[in-house]
Amino acid sequence: MSNLLQAELLKLRTTRTFLALAGAAVAVSLLLSVLVSALSSDISEQDARDIVTFDFTGLFILVLGAIGMTGEWRHRTITSAFLAAPDRARFLIAKLLAYAAAGAVMSLVVSVAVMIVSMVILSSQGEPTISFSDALDVLWRNLLIAALFGALGVAVGAVLRTQVLAIVGLLLALFIVEPTLAAVAPDVARFGPLLGAPASLYPDTFVGGDDEVLSPVLGVLVELAWIASLSALGALLLNKRDLT
Repeated sequence: MSNLLQAELLKLRTTRTFLALAGAAVAVSLLLSVLVSALSSDISEQDARDIVTFDFTGLFILVLGAIGMTGEWRHRTITSAFLAAPDRARFLIAKLLAYAAAGAVMSLVVSVAVMIVSMVILSSQGEPTISFSDALDVLWRNLLIAALFGALGVAVGAVLRTQVLAIVGLLLALFIVEPTLAAVAPDVARFGPLLGAPASLYPDTFVGGDDEVLSPVLGVLVELAWIASLSALGALLLNKRDLT
């Protein structure tokens, strides 16, 4: 398993798509945090905390995970991958772990950069900044969401296999399906894998209202259940699919 994981991590480090999306995550997160920090005035400590949560790593690693899994089929590298790792379930597990780790590392870089830049700007304007304990609290939440989304993207890619379908499906679910469901049936939407369960770590981001949000522990367990279920289905399909 360690060799498989190292191979997947090597693929990530040497793939232009990963570098491009990682750069995009840093750029978008920093841009928004800089704009909001520079334009903010008379803010509270909670507002300052909200500013440093501008970490879009989750979105980018979600897409990257789907691309990484479906790309094996698109570029016909799946055959050589399975020749090197005949146990397809172990191959999928290695990819899940690799993208979860990549999401956490990306989020660490982005979150720390956002915190430093935002706090420097707010401090220079005489606005309140967050404490070290609050920074750590935001950091672990960001890292956990990014890690879970990295694995979720891989799991979805394993089930759907077609790259365009996987990416479009994830984006539609994230920006249309789950927000709509949260507005009309929040008691159901809170169990969703893209907005509902992750909102347990940031309750004020849930469209359905704070009172409908799951507890952090339950939310993470629900997210892990989604990943495990989709991964199990993906592993089953991998064992049945023809590689030619």
